Amino acid sequence: MATFIAGDLQGCLKPLKCVLKQANFNDQHDRLWLVGDIVNRGPKSLKALRFVYERRDHVQVVLGNHDLHLLAVAHGVRKPSKGDTIDEILKAKDCDTLLGWLIQQPLMYTQSQVTMVHAGIAPNWSLEQAQGYANEVQAMLRSSKAPLFFESMYGNEPDYFDESQTGVIRLRSITNVFTRMRFCTASGRLDLTSKGPSPSASELPNPLTQTPEPVDAWFNHPHQIPENHRIVFGHWAALEGRCAAPHALALDTGCVWGGSLTLYELEQDRFFRCPCKNGKPLV
Repeated sequence: MATFIAGDLQGCLKPLKCVLKQANFNDQHDRLWLVGDIVNRGPKSLKALRFVYERRDHVQVVLGNHDLHLLAVAHGVRKPSKGDTIDEILKAKDCDTLLGWLIQQPLMYTQSQVTMVHAGIAPNWSLEQAQGYANEVQAMLRSSKAPLFFESMYGNEPDYFDESQTGVIRLRSITNVFTRMRFCTASGRLDLTSKGPSPSASELPNPLTQTPEPVDAWFNHPHQIPENHRIVFGHWAALEGRCAAPHALALDTGCVWGGSLTLYELEQDRFFRCPCKNGKPLV
């Protein structure tokens, strides 16, 4: 049995099938991990979600920001955004089944020496803390209060997590780290506006002392990750899979934006890629 981890699908089903074929993936014996953002922006969001759901016994998913956006729209607390490709899901006869499964998926998954998240883990969080914070959001999603969470999920403020935060503000802060973070300071203050390979601001104030701190990619700061442990993440297409930090592996290579879809085989430490155009294989 092999474990394969795919970068952001975003409704690009054919590229996923392309890399799985390259890797001789056996969906009866092998495991497929997905770093989040199964849906949206790409051409086949419904088919991609169905493909994953039908193989759910052999698939491990973490939620990304686009998956949460789909759930918020489905709960009627948010209107679709320009460029969304989720309408077909919302009109599908199996919508309730698909989204009922999706909302049960975690924000963070750890097996042995590997942890999978969508965007990252704050540099000032230990793995144990991160799992506890993820559990808080997951409990809300799986409860009857999920619509209250979705109503307050959107927003860049506060741009840091503090243990004293409570209620939906606390859950939004946690969710922003797991599903939207790219750049931050060592104390965990987030730059949620920069999406490219470099931040728009070189410093941000420490949330407690207000002294300026350097802004960098979250994985470049001193961290609390145990030695020999690895964080696998997506979300950041502008990196094009480049991440020199030994404890982090970037898998979003921008399939939906004309890049490629990347599949990583964990045990053999090897990659498979499918070049894409308009969310479809280029070859």
